[in-house]
Amino acid sequence: MSYYFIAQIRINDESEYQKYIDKSAEVFAKYKGKYLAVDNEPLVLEGSWNYTRTVVITFGSKSDFKAWYGSDDYQKILQHRLKAAKCDTVLVRGLHS
Repeated sequence: MSYYFIAQIRINDESEYQKYIDKSAEVFAKYKGKYLAVDNEPLVLEGSWNYTRTVVITFGSKSDFKAWYGSDDYQKILQHRLKAAKCDTVLVRGLHS
């Protein structure tokens, strides 16, 4: 079963956020994560949108997600994202395996 990590991000410090970006793809790949979408200008269909970026990353299993999110590799770079931006994130289970 696939799992999707969805992040809604409002970046406040571009240079600090770039420190996260510089390492994120390498870390995602190491833990079997794959970017599905990164959009700085999503089309808002309903409600309001107070974010500057939306990201969707897929993992093949919940254990792959947990290995990534809890890893020392990710925790080292996560501090840059949290310092540079307001982030709302969720993990969503896919419908099919």
